[in-house]
Amino acid sequence: MRKIILDLAVSLDSYIEGPNGEYDWCIMDEDMDFPGFLNNIDAIFYGRRSYELFGNYTPADSAPALEKEIFALSKAKKKYVFSYVLESIDDPSVTIINNHFHDRVKAIQQEPGKDIFLFGGANLITNFVNAGLVDEYRLSVHPIVLGAGKPLFADIVKRVGLKLTGTKTYRSGVVTLFYSRA
Repeated sequence: MRKIILDLAVSLDSYIEGPNGEYDWCIMDEDMDFPGFLNNIDAIFYGRRSYELFGNYTPADSAPALEKEIFALSKAKKKYVFSYVLESIDDPSVTIINNHFHDRVKAIQQEPGKDIFLFGGANLITNFVNAGLVDEYRLSVHPIVLGAGKPLFADIVKRVGLKLTGTKTYRSGVVTLFYSRA
């Protein structure tokens, strides 16, 4: 069965966005090998707002080569957008899921393929955690204290036991923590 992997950046004080929704504090160094992660998945789960921000993002011509590579790899994946608002998107690589999300996710996991990247946003992550659908947590803790913003975990209904399966420290000071469900 395909694993659902939550992989995201988090500040030292557990925020995934700054107080104005900014991500400018996120570090993306080559030694973090995010393209390697993307090569091991073939589908991305987005919430509506996250898809609108990043699902069709195209880096500027002047963007670093790593940014261009990451977004080219992301565009090549099958995308699922969880939304009660959207009814259609003019992109054949996108499937909208607006009802029976638990059953739909379980069916997608049974399909042949690589693992699935749970991109977010916060509401989608909360729903997946509460439904017990996250198989692996990869949290990249960035060396910054934001003081305010959108917290990583909010409105979690019950404890989720995790087992630390690895850590990796990068020259930028980012530390990635790898957890599986206990």
